[in-house]
Amino acid sequence: MPGADRLTTALDRVLELVVVLSDDMSRGLAREGLTTSRATLLWELRRNGPATQRDLADALGVAPRTVTGLVDGLVDTGFVTREPHPTDRRAFLVTFTEHGARTIAAMERDQRGFAELLFGGLPAERLDCFVAGLDDVLGRLREQGLSPEIREEDQ
Repeated sequence: MPGADRLTTALDRVLELVVVLSDDMSRGLAREGLTTSRATLLWELRRNGPATQRDLADALGVAPRTVTGLVDGLVDTGFVTREPHPTDRRAFLVTFTEHGARTIAAMERDQRGFAELLFGGLPAERLDCFVAGLDDVLGRLREQGLSPEIREEDQ
């Protein structure tokens, strides 16, 4: 096991990185008029395409009523719309509006640019080790029941 100084130094570096990433993300989302939870839902739509609110709740691991609040907010601000489901008259598909599609495309460009800024100069082997280390740490956190979640108050 690494010495205590190495462990706390590693934690200090992670905390410093968290502050930088959090500040950057907060500024970017504020520019777009989004909360973290709403942005998470938009990323899910981008990954998997139009979805029912039930499917979104399952994918995000939250209660359906949480997704209802998020989608209501995103509809009200023009990012998504609810369209009739083509085969289930009781359901609606959450889809991007033109504004929402432009916004998520811009967010993807910003994400790629920031990733290049952070990691572009690292040799592939060091980046692979960094990612593997993060995977290990995140796995340990998940085993302890510590993982990101969408908060209802962030709707």
